[in-house]
Amino acid sequence: MATTIFPLEPTPAEAQAEIAEEFSFFGDWSERYQYLIDLGRKLPTFPEEWKNEEHRLLGCQSMVWIVPEGNADKLVFHAISDSAIVSGLIYLALRVYSGRSAAEILATAPDYVTAIGLAKHLSPTRSNGLAAMLAFIQDTAKAQQQ
Repeated sequence: MATTIFPLEPTPAEAQAEIAEEFSFFGDWSERYQYLIDLGRKLPTFPEEWKNEEHRLLGCQSMVWIVPEGNADKLVFHAISDSAIVSGLIYLALRVYSGRSAAEILATAPDYVTAIGLAKHLSPTRSNGLAAMLAFIQDTAKAQQQ
């Protein structure tokens, strides 16, 4: 089991509120992209042996690997990308969803994506990749509830 720093906040709603507040401090998107890069650098170490096709997330232009562990009571996601900005997007998703129950994950829409303007400022390929990652997290939670 790899180490995780998530969850940082007690609930997904609080995580999303904190994310929105942090991003509100930045005046323009160049600052927000730099902050995303900085967040990506905070991701826990991702074991090299996990960087394989089995754990590769399809639908992303960048290389993204994601490994879920746990059960319906608590799902932890480990993930990394070869792209600095995408690693920041991963950090945000894990901050909201990792370390939560399957029920919490399924009950939480990714409102932070719109709240901080990501939906408008990501390239189509990054938006597709983010959607693929969020879908993977939701699908994993659904599978654990069955």
